[in-house]
Amino acid sequence: MSDLKIVIPARYGSARLEGKPLLEINGFPIFWHVYQRCLDANIECSDIIIATDDERIFRKASELELPIVMTRNDHESGTDRINEVSQTLKWKGRYFSY
Repeated sequence: MSDLKIVIPARYGSARLEGKPLLEINGFPIFWHVYQRCLDANIECSDIIIATDDERIFRKASELELPIVMTRNDHESGTDRINEVSQTLKWKGRYFSY
């Protein structure tokens, strides 16, 4: 198993489109589709985790049985949210954000 880990930042309070992660496509929220595309990429990784600061996203991900971590709500970027998750879960090594 690879040590590669994927964190999907999902922020409700987007300036361009508030609530975007919860918008549905074919009955599933956008973050679910992102998670599925990570699985479809067939990349050997040890974890795929959604990171959010929003209780609504957390509840929906939990209902869908997706791994999710609650983060602080004061991050300026998704990279900051990813960094918090890596520290909380005590991951070692470097991280990249795209």
